[in-house]
Amino acid sequence: MAILPYLLLLSHLLLFFSRFSFATDTLTQFESLPDGQTLVSENGIFEMGFFSPGSSTDRYVGIWYHKIPGRTVVWVANRDRPIKNNSGLLSINAKGHAVLLSNDDTVVWLANSTKKALSPILQLLGSGNLVLREGKDLKPQNYLWQSFDYPSDTILPGMKFGWDLRTRLNRRCTAWKNWDDPSTGDFRAELLLHNYPDIANWQGLIEQSRSGPWNGVRLSGHSHVTTNPLDEMKFVWNKDEVYLLYKIINESLITRVVLNQTLYSVVDSIWSEDDQRWITFSFAPGDNCDMYNRCGPNGICVLGETPICQCLTGFLPKSPKNWNAMDWSRGCIRNNSWSCRGNNKDYFVKFSGLKLPDTTYTWANANMTLEECKAKCWENCSCNAYANSDIREGGSGCVMWFGDLIDIRKVPFDDQHLYIRLASPETAELDEANGNKTTVIAVTVTTLLAVVMLFTLFYIYTRRRTSTGNKEEGSDGNMELQTLMAENNEVGYEGNMEQRIYDLAIIVNATNNFSPDNKLGEGGFGPVYRGILSDGQEIAVKRLSQSSFQGVCEFKNEVKLCAKLQHRNLVKVLGCCIQGEEKMLIYEYMPNKSLDSIIFGSESKLLDWSKRFHIICGIARGLMYLHQDSRLKIVHRDLKASNILLDGELNPKISDFGLARIFGGDKKEDNTKQIVGTFGYMAPEYAIHGLFSVKSDVFSFGVLLLEIVSGMKNRGPFLPSQSVNLIGHAWRMWNEGVPLKLANEHLKKSYIESEVLRCIHIGLLCLQYQADDRPDMTYVVIMLNSEGVLPEPKEPGFLLDHIPVRGESPNNHATPSSNEVSMTILEAR
Repeated sequence: MAILPYLLLLSHLLLFFSRFSFATDTLTQFESLPDGQTLVSENGIFEMGFFSPGSSTDRYVGIWYHKIPGRTVVWVANRDRPIKNNSGLLSINAKGHAVLLSNDDTVVWLANSTKKALSPILQLLGSGNLVLREGKDLKPQNYLWQSFDYPSDTILPGMKFGWDLRTRLNRRCTAWKNWDDPSTGDFRAELLLHNYPDIANWQGLIEQSRSGPWNGVRLSGHSHVTTNPLDEMKFVWNKDEVYLLYKIINESLITRVVLNQTLYSVVDSIWSEDDQRWITFSFAPGDNCDMYNRCGPNGICVLGETPICQCLTGFLPKSPKNWNAMDWSRGCIRNNSWSCRGNNKDYFVKFSGLKLPDTTYTWANANMTLEECKAKCWENCSCNAYANSDIREGGSGCVMWFGDLIDIRKVPFDDQHLYIRLASPETAELDEANGNKTTVIAVTVTTLLAVVMLFTLFYIYTRRRTSTGNKEEGSDGNMELQTLMAENNEVGYEGNMEQRIYDLAIIVNATNNFSPDNKLGEGGFGPVYRGILSDGQEIAVKRLSQSSFQGVCEFKNEVKLCAKLQHRNLVKVLGCCIQGEEKMLIYEYMPNKSLDSIIFGSESKLLDWSKRFHIICGIARGLMYLHQDSRLKIVHRDLKASNILLDGELNPKISDFGLARIFGGDKKEDNTKQIVGTFGYMAPEYAIHGLFSVKSDVFSFGVLLLEIVSGMKNRGPFLPSQSVNLIGHAWRMWNEGVPLKLANEHLKKSYIESEVLRCIHIGLLCLQYQADDRPDMTYVVIMLNSEGVLPEPKEPGFLLDHIPVRGESPNNHATPSSNEVSMTILEAR
């Protein structure tokens, strides 16, 4: 019996050393890695083992950052074949292959090698690369197998992205399906093996964006003025391999490039130890010009110009009608007088600062000079452009393009030149002169019509002024609105360029004389009707109430703004109707009406979590465009559920820009004596002091986010306690550690727990009392679609039912009606 304590001690020691042995970075053929134990790289950066993503109970073998909280996974072995329990086992079999087995010894995943190893070792390197190697052979070129050859959704420093031509191995990345499912999604990035290699992102079979080929210094389509100063990129192109690789200049930093399935974007980020979160350096596509073939064949996308698409010099729109309607898909064609290699008929023009065209139909030679390249292109009438394949040291090599030039954009670099085949200067001048004659005639006719229209309006105005002195302002408003529409269409902003003025008879007929059966809703401005035009197009008509003074200003503002904006998450304004006292805006029809009619109505149970999350992300992208990506910086000032419209596929579209404000230059904040908006959505600094900025919209988004998650109005009678609004209720649930109780009861069968928790967390961050504590919308979009650790929220600005403003009488405050119409408060100063 005396030996028993020693046996127990020995067993504990064996258990201790067994566990300690797996606090290592290697696995030999005589060991195995069960669920619950991990390997840790020698430098302590990466960890490998079994995990379950998000709210899923499925088990996967993956690699993640060892010291970063929240388990940021960078690679998954069995991403398409999960294990359904905790019985998985990773080991090296008798053939020297790394193998993952389930409880019934079924092979779930296999790291196969064509070479036989005598003493195989599986090792997790400090780079995040899992390698299978022979005993003491540490040479990378002799690895039997490595995870860097089979990336998941993440590109790490030192990882080759591209092709091994000897084995036809394609190292491409594919996004996870969602946070709870690492299986292969439909969003991928890969290097294309054209004669002049290129890199593209794909949504299924549709090419979404393209980085442009490597020009010796950078990817030619790089749209940022400076590259990431922390990265050093390298491109290898030889008979054995074609790949892109990036390294970190400061090896103490942690960076990664991730494919995000929800955003359909490639995100480049760095871990901030101070903030304990991932900070985004860039993401692609980053703007409208990054979308593949945005301006059609032979078109060029110029961000910040109006319109955003233009034809290359020497080219004309293939379909002027479509082009003027902002449909650039058909692109541009050469003028009729061009002919190949004719006497004084064509020549090459040098263009600088362009993203090189799609390289699908190219020919390349690294040893030719630029003059030799020009001569070879000149000989072939199908060759439409040429350039140096390498721009270093004055340029070298040759690449030629055949057929149309696809996917060109302006970039902020002038060291990259493209030589495009055009008509000779004499021919071009003749065509330009002919084009100018046509333009002059068109302008003359347009001007004549405008004069007639203005004269008629002036006549009506003067007659009304003579007969009734009190209608002077309304008639003058008609003239101003007509002028605004003319200006919008004439300038040709980047948005809805084909806005038109509809005749009242057309709208009356379309809406069946504004029949109550066609009424979609009503706000402070007046009612909205559904209509059908004679060609079958469905429209929504916002009819300005004749008694609404505030609405006239809103109407003018919306006419001006909507012509300048274009985004898939903003509603499209088709035009307006201005006749007599009638003022109407004509929108594209949204068959699913407004968001509030669904989330607060009887149809709420039909909106499962995936649809709600899709709507949340769409609204965030639309706001990010308004605040940052559009040519203008715009604060909406009245973001709420009733101003979010839903199309047939439940894509959200922000509407009603009547209260919006444009910020010019570097201005970040403004104030107003006239506080407008909707109680329950106003930011504290705006409701109390009249200060507004993009952070005011962020606050409104936070309210809207909580409403979508909960299905409750911020000012509604649905709360367990009437002493606080939805914001206060959410904060109480958060502090009590039960935030999921906030989620709508109909979502319990469909929601992804981690996504719901993250949305509530982000909502509270957006609702911080101090504007500076709120994230901007770019960061909100990133947070919604990542798994990084979020900062802890402080107590939000509750904004109870009414916050008095300076100079307001306690018994004389404005109260919104039940349909939450926009309110105006004149603040005494």
